[in-house]
Amino acid sequence: MLLAMAFTAGAQELRNRQDRAWEPGGAAVQVPVWPKAPPAPSPFDGHETYGNEDKRIAGRPYTMVDHVSHPTMSIFRARGKDTGTTIVVFPGGGYRRLAIDLEGTEVCDWLTAKGITCVVLKYRVPGSGPYWSDDCNCRRIPDAPYALQDAQRAIGLLRARAREFGIDPHRIGVMGFSAGGHMVAEISNHAERAHRPVDAADQESSRPDFAIAVYPGHLWEGPGLTLNPAVKVRADAPPTLIVAASDDPVDDIRHSLVYYLALQQAKVPVEMHVYAHGGHAFGVRRTAEISTHWPDVAEKWMGSIGMMPVATLR
Repeated sequence: MLLAMAFTAGAQELRNRQDRAWEPGGAAVQVPVWPKAPPAPSPFDGHETYGNEDKRIAGRPYTMVDHVSHPTMSIFRARGKDTGTTIVVFPGGGYRRLAIDLEGTEVCDWLTAKGITCVVLKYRVPGSGPYWSDDCNCRRIPDAPYALQDAQRAIGLLRARAREFGIDPHRIGVMGFSAGGHMVAEISNHAERAHRPVDAADQESSRPDFAIAVYPGHLWEGPGLTLNPAVKVRADAPPTLIVAASDDPVDDIRHSLVYYLALQQAKVPVEMHVYAHGGHAFGVRRTAEISTHWPDVAEKWMGSIGMMPVATLR
């Protein structure tokens, strides 16, 4: 528990704090990612809590989840005409917390209304990927890629249980925000499992069929335009859409640019939309900024790669 507290030292104290595990509302089905405990060693063994940060996006607060040690995926079924497509969403939070509604369930509200089954991955935090440590004022790398393990396991589990969940195992994409955008790059370019297989689900491919990275981080190494050497882009990475704002004060636009250039050099189909204004962590909430209309772009892009019927596009 002390280690978990150290990871989040300096993070905002949560308002309306709930000392229990976050669960989805409505008709969502929550499924454990691992049959028992996650692969050891985990970065911590804390008590999960959630609440609101003292910030507002589009005039509303948002919920952050702390100390996730038992990852789950919450499945929100498509509404209306089912496109057959599924998207696994990776909320951001700097690998310290998870913006579970702003970059999770609210994304599913949009996607399910468009006939897409949406899965919110509540992956392990804190310290499950490269994170900024307030103790040393530096970036730290965990002993194992815990978040990537959870993401790969989730994709494999969805494919192994596709008939049970009523989804097409060949139409599964990923979408991630900020640190979750880094997870998009990680899972798109890792052919091998980052954990020892535990059952038949780990024999399924964890490569997504398409990928959307929204204001991603942890990809750029300065000075200049250098991709983080830990990210090895593969020629068989999935078609990718990148969305970001030039004035992002948290994840510099160069994180998006270097990943775009690396995918282009590897001849991976990639499209990027950069907005002059928009900042960071806008999720899918609409404001006066034109950047908050990026879901319209994403829908058209998904239509262009055959993951949404053209008839559903606005």
